[in-house]
Amino acid sequence: MLVGGAAAWPTTTYAQQRDGQPRIGVLMTSLADSPEGQARMAAFLQGLQQLGWTDGRSIQIDVRWSGGNDAKTRKNATEVVALAPNVILATGSSSMGPLMQISGSVPVVFVIVPDPVGAGYVDSLARPGGNATGFSLFEYSIGGKWLDLLKQIAPGLTRVAVLRDPVISGGLGQFGAVQSAASSFAVEVTAINMRDATEIERAVTAFATSSGGGLIVTASPLALVHRSLIVTLAARHKLPAIYYERSFIPDGGLISYGPDFIDQYRRAATYVDRILKGEKPADLPVQAPTKYELIINLKTAKTLGLTVPNTLIGRADEVVE
Repeated sequence: MLVGGAAAWPTTTYAQQRDGQPRIGVLMTSLADSPEGQARMAAFLQGLQQLGWTDGRSIQIDVRWSGGNDAKTRKNATEVVALAPNVILATGSSSMGPLMQISGSVPVVFVIVPDPVGAGYVDSLARPGGNATGFSLFEYSIGGKWLDLLKQIAPGLTRVAVLRDPVISGGLGQFGAVQSAASSFAVEVTAINMRDATEIERAVTAFATSSGGGLIVTASPLALVHRSLIVTLAARHKLPAIYYERSFIPDGGLISYGPDFIDQYRRAATYVDRILKGEKPADLPVQAPTKYELIINLKTAKTLGLTVPNTLIGRADEVVE
């Protein structure tokens, strides 16, 4: 049963499966105590409950958290598959990569995965064809939208550093999309890898030594792990930055634009339900995001000496003052 505090969600597994209860494995790429991870897990549980599934009563749920650590993600994938679940919920490309190598015929529902066809997880969006289906992150063309929004809020921008995870296909794809759109906005693009905190701080500090710079933070588990550091560096070096999701804004992020990830986890519960009732992932089409959010932090804009256009404020889903 879903309890009141998100932090109460367990991080360990049950010793043995109860008779007759389906088992769901969950691979989360955030830290177990992260607010966004707990909110996403809560949305998934609520979605299941609305469909009649309650953990410990009608189903068992085994959760693993990796905190953006690749080795731990691989270990977690192996552990979850070994539990022989009826279906696995997997977060992002960093989980899907190792999982698809070992999952065999176990059904997999993924969320927040960019380009699942290009990554080889499904044959096509309409007919996945294998043991996996789910919810895509966004089209890579969003990279051009990030540049557009950043230029609107900081017209003097001439240089943009793109923070990415170079290990996952999504990191390379998102950078490539921004790079392709850069000439249209008269900006020079630089890649900054997010392997660890030291690398991020060194690269952002070096980038900030010249004027006219800004940051685009692309989607990856590592971006969430290093969220506070990235927002702090942007403030310290007075770099206008746009982020792929809203969780960066309460920490002082300037602007975010991207899908509502909480909604994806809630919708993922419907696919898990359908698979538990006998449908096959191969026949369930991959779904694109249906909700996008634009969040603007006017307090941060003022600190950076930026004036946000009224037209942009009018389009925002939320404005922090």
